[in-house]
This record gives sequence, C-alpha cells and structure tokens, in this order.
Amino acid sequence: MVLALASINMASAEDGPAQPAAAVDELPQGQDVSETVTELAGWVVATRDSEGYPFAIMDKAAAQILVFGGDGRLRGAAPALFGSAVGDHTAPGVAGVALREIPGRDRTTPAGRFVGGFGPSIDAGRVLWVDYDSAVSIHPTATGVPAERRPERLASPSPDDNRVTHGCINVSPEFYERIVRQTFERGGVFYVLPDKASLADTFPEFAQSRSTAQRKSGSRARSVSP
Repeated sequence: MVLALASINMASAEDGPAQPAAAVDELPQGQDVSETVTELAGWVVATRDSEGYPFAIMDKAAAQILVFGGDGRLRGAAPALFGSAVGDHTAPGVAGVALREIPGRDRTTPAGRFVGGFGPSIDAGRVLWVDYDSAVSIHPTATGVPAERRPERLASPSPDDNRVTHGCINVSPEFYERIVRQTFERGGVFYVLPDKASLADTFPEFAQSRSTAQRKSGSRARSVSP
C-alpha cells in the first residue's frame, strides 16, 4: 500500500521544523485502504473533529486499523482482528459478562465514534479502552487459546479470517508497542466503520459533508460538459 494518507496534515502550534518519521506499514502487500477511510481521515483533520487528539480509523470489513497523530499525520497502518459476530450493536450489560458467557451473536465490535484512553481493567491490568461502557479495548494479539489461531489470522493476507475476538480489537505486539501505545498515551478518538449500519447513522456529520461534496463535484462536472 502506498501511504498517501501521510500527506494529510493538520495545522498545529505543536508542529516543529523536524519531519516526522515514516509511517509504519504492516498491511499485506497489495492491500489498499478504502476510499471511505481516506475521506473520513481527511474530514476528521479538516473539521478538527478529534479536537487535536490522535485518532484511529478501524475498517472492520477490510480488517484494518490506521493510526494518526494529533497533527493529522499517519503514524501507522496494520491488519487487526475484530469481533467474531458481524454487527454494530452493543448488547446491554455485556461489559459485566465473562468473555466465555457472551453469546456468539453479541461478540461484535460496535461501530461509531468513541473517545477513549488507557485505564484499569479487572483482568488485564492497564488497557487502552476504545469504549469503556461496552468493554471494547485495543490490545496485542494473545495466544491464550491456540485453537483460535489469532497470530496466524492476523498474519494472513486476507481479511476474511480476521473476525475472531469477543469484540475487542487485536493488533500485532510490535504495532501495539511501536505505534498504538505511544500515540494514545494521553487518550484519543476512535472511529469504527460499520458492518451493516449506514454511514449516515454512524457518522452523520461526515456523511452529510461527503454527500454535499459529491453533489458539488457533480454540478461542476455537468457545468463543463459540452
């Protein structure tokens, strides 16, 4: 993947003359980032929707996570594992249920915009919460259940086998330590694209802006047609 998103910048008083290090690219060779992700990243930066905090965009269908600094620059892109159930809901009370007791249909990674950060957990110490209320966090791939083959799924070039978790997002230990932990040490904003819900329901302001831009683009195209 050509990391063209690295050119998306946000004006910031913290920007210095030094150039940022090259973005880390762990995506499988030949795997592209969707137009929706590219447009959403540009919208977040242009509107300062993350209010200057670092942010991540997660595409469940493509099994990808893209991490951006508070300055809007891409810091890294990598494959990720998501909830085994296809869906965007959070089951009531799921945060208080033991993992093994969560019904299969409710092992979803909810879609939406979340403000999160590091905090304590009952059984895993300090974790990076994407959404505390639904107990969804980002953490390194574990090998605790060999039958799940999580490291192998993560290394697979296809996104089709990346739905295996109880709802949390897994990334490689290297990507977590090098990019995720450092970027979100003081918290950030997380955008999770939907499986089934519409963009208009999930990110209404972005969807409206995108629709307006497409209409304007169509009008300009028509105005210059012979």
